[in-house]
Amino acid sequence: MPLRFQRRVRIAPGISLNLNKRSISASFGRPGAHTTIGPKGRRTTVGLPGTGLSYTSYQRAQPGIILIILIGAFLLLGILYR
Repeated sequence: MPLRFQRRVRIAPGISLNLNKRSISASFGRPGAHTTIGPKGRRTTVGLPGTGLSYTSYQRAQPGIILIILIGAFLLLGILYR
């Protein structure tokens, strides 16, 4: 059985870092509408809370240096506000 690791670190209300065994991503938004930026691109999800209905849009682009800067900034904010 493969070993899995996943951790979500909340930086501020509506902002979190998602860590797993192979990558790091950042999520912005609230329940019902949020965007996740990771090494594989961007995923935006909009839904109606409580109904199970949602729509997800994927953009499979390499965000590159922007992602690295965002994650570094959020890590710094997390350290400063703890």
